[in-house]
Amino acid sequence: MKIIIFGANEIGAMIASQFYTANDITIIDDEKNKIDAFNKLDISFVDGNASNIEILKQANIKSADVFIACTDSDEMNIVSSLTAKRISNVVTMCFVRKEEYKSSLGITRDAEYNCDFYVDNVIWPEELLTQEIFRIITVAKALDVENFAGGKARLLEYKIAENSPLVNKQVKHCDFPKDTLIVGITRNDELFIPTGETSLHQEDKVIFMGLSHSLDVLAGKFFHEKEFVKTVAIIGGGNVGLKLAKSLEDLRLEIKIIERDEDRCMELSEQLQSSLVIHGDGTDLELLNEEDIASSDVVVSVTNNDEKNLLCSLLVKQLGAKRVISRVSKNNNVCLFEKVGVDIAISSKNASLNEIKSNLCGTNMGILATVEQGKGEVLRILLNEDFETKRIMDLKLPAKGIVGVIQRRNRIIIPNGTTQIMGEDSLIIFTLSENADAIREFFKVK
Repeated sequence: MKIIIFGANEIGAMIASQFYTANDITIIDDEKNKIDAFNKLDISFVDGNASNIEILKQANIKSADVFIACTDSDEMNIVSSLTAKRISNVVTMCFVRKEEYKSSLGITRDAEYNCDFYVDNVIWPEELLTQEIFRIITVAKALDVENFAGGKARLLEYKIAENSPLVNKQVKHCDFPKDTLIVGITRNDELFIPTGETSLHQEDKVIFMGLSHSLDVLAGKFFHEKEFVKTVAIIGGGNVGLKLAKSLEDLRLEIKIIERDEDRCMELSEQLQSSLVIHGDGTDLELLNEEDIASSDVVVSVTNNDEKNLLCSLLVKQLGAKRVISRVSKNNNVCLFEKVGVDIAISSKNASLNEIKSNLCGTNMGILATVEQGKGEVLRILLNEDFETKRIMDLKLPAKGIVGVIQRRNRIIIPNGTTQIMGEDSLIIFTLSENADAIREFFKVK
């Protein structure tokens, strides 16, 4: 597949790094904007602006399959995407930072407007980030949450606490509820797929897949899921803070939101129904104490500044906050935030990369989610109708992976080694990102 990326920035480098080994990648941007990360990749580079038809032709836009515009300018992304669409049959993906642009670009695909060209996929990173934070907040103690099969199946990630009954137990002896599987473990920043002989250690981040109800039972038994979230404090009243507060209000949670800009506080008060809007600075220790922010079940810091988010998070953690989630703009800061005490650090760039990976795959072989900063992938494989029926233990996959969920018509199955898979089954498979292509290729030729 030939992919053209307009934007030699961090997100452009992340996209290129994910796809360059198996695809033909061309980057378009001014040479002065190119970051060092691109020097390590075997890719082509065109110096210029992709809003210019001649530059697009120089990059061979007519032979491209996908065009991704991810510069720091919404206007350049939109113009280049529409231009690419006008002169080629390429699939376009356009990054925007303003909600009104996302709404307008979505409308252009409506037949009522009779447009001949449009943007296929509009990516608003702040919206994707908000959705991810919302999922994590609504499942107490979870580090990551993904829903599959219309919410009937889930992926949940938890950290093994010091006093957990799972510490030093082998997986085969953990007595996990029926219809749940442990599919991955991150230990010392390394993700691996466990076996029944694997022992669980304190601080392990463990990934489970299973039926939603069974995972609720698992959480209640081992991870204290009964501690339901009732109160949330949000530091930062920008787009993410506002959208998150609106979503949480729908669940009738008690929300406090701190914003330093007085005019923005007025806007928040007008748009929110029940949230308490506090005018102040989230780094003000006296304010945090007065408003008892640390007593909230979850504190979320979502300003647009990494340093401020880190400081706010550490302050409320020091004051006794039980669970702190922080927004991270620079992807390299995710591990740093978590190492110094932030419970969950989330990058909008990672959320955007997940969206792109999902959209780039075909209907029958898509990526449903990535975990642990892209180290693991959840694949959806729709088997052909002539696929030979066989037990999972007899599959002989070319790389390590776990079939976590089988969707057979309206039935959801959490399999074991003796479970049979058959033609037209939809498989949800967990594997390491480095093995994903091999697993997809295996099922493609069957």
